[in-house]
Amino acid sequence: MPSLETLDAHAQAARALADPTRLAVAYALGAGERACVCDLAWIVGRHEKLVSHHVRQLRTAGLARSERDGKMVMYELTDRGRALLEVVTTEVTRA
Repeated sequence: MPSLETLDAHAQAARALADPTRLAVAYALGAGERACVCDLAWIVGRHEKLVSHHVRQLRTAGLARSERDGKMVMYELTDRGRALLEVVTTEVTRA
């Protein structure tokens, strides 16, 4: 049995994709390589402030990372984020 700390980390990652907006942002990041908040907001049809909040939560859960590119901050999914997104979307598709 995994430790309580490990179980908590897994639960936090799963909760990160439990919100429809965060899941949409993860889909958008999974479909491309990198994107800024302004592009993600346009893709998912939400306000930039809301998308920024949700990207921050994906980063906190270890599912996304950011990198400054000049004045822009670019986001991408981590390997863990891609793997969890694949599992979640595969299971939903099968249901």
